[in-house]
Amino acid sequence: MNLEDLDQIHIDGLEVFAKHGVFKEEQFLGQKFIVNAVLYTNTRNAATTDNLDLSINYAEISNQITDFMKNHTYKLIETVAEKLARYLLLNTKGLEAISLEIKKPWAPVNLPLESVSVKIRRSWHVAYVALGSNMGDRKKFLDDAINSLDNLDCVRVKEVSDFIETLPYGGVQQDDFLNGCVRIQTLYSPNELLDKLHEIENEAGRKRTIHWGPRTLDLDIIFYDDLVVNSKDLSIPHLQMHLRDFVLVPLAQIAPWVRHPIFGTTVAELLEANKKNYIKEK
Repeated sequence: MNLEDLDQIHIDGLEVFAKHGVFKEEQFLGQKFIVNAVLYTNTRNAATTDNLDLSINYAEISNQITDFMKNHTYKLIETVAEKLARYLLLNTKGLEAISLEIKKPWAPVNLPLESVSVKIRRSWHVAYVALGSNMGDRKKFLDDAINSLDNLDCVRVKEVSDFIETLPYGGVQQDDFLNGCVRIQTLYSPNELLDKLHEIENEAGRKRTIHWGPRTLDLDIIFYDDLVVNSKDLSIPHLQMHLRDFVLVPLAQIAPWVRHPIFGTTVAELLEANKKNYIKEK
């Protein structure tokens, strides 16, 4: 998602009296906060039909901001901004991203200043996750993993590929795999999403004892927007996805047009170019 392609609805200078702050007096007496928000959405349908139901109602959003800040108490305005952004993204249809600035004009610093503020931008991200299992009831492990993903607060499962039977990869003697792929929307960062995938794997009894060995459940982030990440714990795109047709076949079913952010080729083109065959013939 490119934010430059989205329209913007601005809410500027919304005053809210709420009880946030490190000091007990701030949490008891309260103080004034000023909120500036930019809502990223697509207004075209609303504009061409003159129908408010197809847009984001800035009056409703203003009331939601006010109610949220009045009904919660946090020490840090960083936390206020983070929690409020997530709440609005989860509960506002058509809201793809939000920029929030929380200003604190009465900050207790004993110095002349206009205000202190925190400004953040948060958005929905599109990720593709590969699934695999070759132990026990493989289909149930994959189905349960998809349900677990969809039940996470900050994940929406948008599309699921067919499951395919595949041969083992990596030279370890083991049973055949069942593989698939899902497209999700998520508010999690890549590392937060990775942690959630590991939790789901652990719930399925995943043991990491043999490299490329048998497993009840394997979940890998293949793409996350067009991000490129290379760290000790995480690589995006997945380093060997272009060599694995057991990843490419289900991925091409739901995202053939998506381009590899390093190679610049589509998933369909990667599948066509891949010469290794781990798909089990029926």
